[in-house]
Amino acid sequence: MPNSRSAAKRLRQNAVLQQRNKAIKSAMKTQIKTVMTAVSEGDFEKADAEFRAAAKKLDRAGARGIIHRNTASRKKSRLSAAIRKAKATA
Repeated sequence: MPNSRSAAKRLRQNAVLQQRNKAIKSAMKTQIKTVMTAVSEGDFEKADAEFRAAAKKLDRAGARGIIHRNTASRKKSRLSAAIRKAKATA
């Protein structure tokens, strides 16, 4: 238990931020899985549309510090490469 009022407030704030970060991370991961599913099914129009949404979520998470900016860039790059590779083989 916190010993001061300010520590109690920080505890409350941290709990709220933790929930928010968890929700954003979860949505981001779900979006990435949606892109990969569309790629594996060969639905490239859906994959492109979902990739745009995933890129936006990744950029947002990177900008807010939920994940590192370079991690967001790396994930976008790998998704893009997966889509290009699947299109080339199809």
